[in-house]
Amino acid sequence: MSYCLNPVCPSPENLANTERCQACGASLLLRDRYRVLHALGQGGFGATFLAKDESLPGQPYCVIKQLRPTTTAPHVMQMARDLFEREAQTLGRIGNHPQIPRLLDYFEANQEFYLVQEYISGSTLQQEIKRSGAFSEAGVKQFLSEILPIMQYVHSHQVIHRDLKPANLIRRSQDCKLVLIDFGAVKNQVNSVSAASLSDQTALTAYAIGTPGFAPPEQMAMRPVYASDLYALGVTCIYLLTAKSPKDLDYDPATGELLWQKQVHLSEHFAGVLKKMLEVSVRHRFQSANEILRALDLEPYLDSLANSMNSVSTRSTLTKRDPDSQPSSPAARAAMAIRARNQRSESTNLQTGVARNRVMAARPTTRDSGGRTGSNSNTSGNKTQAAPKLDSATLVSLYGKGKRDFASHDLSLLAIPKINLSGAVFHQSNLKQINLQGANLFNADFGKASLQRANLRDTNLAQAYLSNADLEGADLRGANLTQAYLLNANLRNANLCGANLTGAKLTAEQLAMAKTNWLTVRPNGKRGIL
Repeated sequence: MSYCLNPVCPSPENLANTERCQACGASLLLRDRYRVLHALGQGGFGATFLAKDESLPGQPYCVIKQLRPTTTAPHVMQMARDLFEREAQTLGRIGNHPQIPRLLDYFEANQEFYLVQEYISGSTLQQEIKRSGAFSEAGVKQFLSEILPIMQYVHSHQVIHRDLKPANLIRRSQDCKLVLIDFGAVKNQVNSVSAASLSDQTALTAYAIGTPGFAPPEQMAMRPVYASDLYALGVTCIYLLTAKSPKDLDYDPATGELLWQKQVHLSEHFAGVLKKMLEVSVRHRFQSANEILRALDLEPYLDSLANSMNSVSTRSTLTKRDPDSQPSSPAARAAMAIRARNQRSESTNLQTGVARNRVMAARPTTRDSGGRTGSNSNTSGNKTQAAPKLDSATLVSLYGKGKRDFASHDLSLLAIPKINLSGAVFHQSNLKQINLQGANLFNADFGKASLQRANLRDTNLAQAYLSNADLEGADLRGANLTQAYLLNANLRNANLCGANLTGAKLTAEQLAMAKTNWLTVRPNGKRGIL
């Protein structure tokens, strides 16, 4: 279908490949290259459309945002032009991030303004909640571990999003990663409708942009700061936990605070994190995405910190600790450990794989007598002891509390089918004969892990890191290994029948050692015997 962008067209839908609109005669090929297919969203101030670029090979899809002021009054046109240019400049400045749509084009025609952006295929978090229901606490923590680095990147470029909400977060179909959209928030009429009556729609004035209920007081008072986005992120977390819009929640009339605590059952620590994200006073709110990441990183270590169980790197030549070299109180020791972790992880916070790097950096370290560094071990003098064996219930509980680091653990023979362990770290762990059938292991780290004869049938191992892993005899039938890193992994007698290896990194020699059939999808995306 071809869709007419003439705002007064009585019948904008036309047959595919039509040159001119059958109803109004307007050209259906915008700028001689973009053919609009259908509307994606509509508001009083503009609309978005799905289109394809017929000037490029393959005619790729794109999104066209049309800023369409409801009046041609000079001050409104100037505001539209300012918003248009600001969004184009913003996307041009930050659009190189893999989880932010790229700006492809922008132009003005017939007193209407057009932005052309990368098309993101997938569902918004709002659609996801309506389809599948509320998230668990672990699910929201996983959400935060992905969205906070994006916010950190955005804020590092001196940009305040100002309209962060579930409808502006798309889970990309291609890799299940979240993508933050809509850096213009120009969807509704200017100064024509009060904020209270807009419900879930976006309010717009010359300076105040945001969705009532998600935007904090200072933003609606036209004084947004970086922490304003963090408040909106906190409200988004409550929405994910309750499946309720903020307008459906009660609030304290004396303070304006949302009354959400009775709607959810959360760990005390995570409830405290959310409470600080949702502080009405900017002064008492988290000031940066990194502060929230640090608060979430601390949770898996609270018990050990309280019991003074921190592992600290020491010189092998030291036989006696100076009593003045370490703080005496558990709180002081906790602060020291957090500062040390943050310094190690600071340089990687804005790179791909930030959640994994952050967890790896938070791992306690020790040194053996040769000065080599090890992880996840208890120390006695200079001797290193292996981490204890975990049972299924403990593993599930720790992951649910936010722990992601299970490196060097013994998980052999566990039966945990269909479990969600996405993003977890199992570096050098023993997972022999583990049953993970149907599990979600997306983006997990199995580097140098032993997975001999493991049941990984129908598991999601997309983007998993399996370098130097031992997968001899493992059952990987029907597994999703798209974009997995398998170089140097032992695939001798591994069963890859029906597995999807599209984009996976491995050699032909490795594949020759495994069992495959005509249903196996090769790294080049084609089916057949390898």
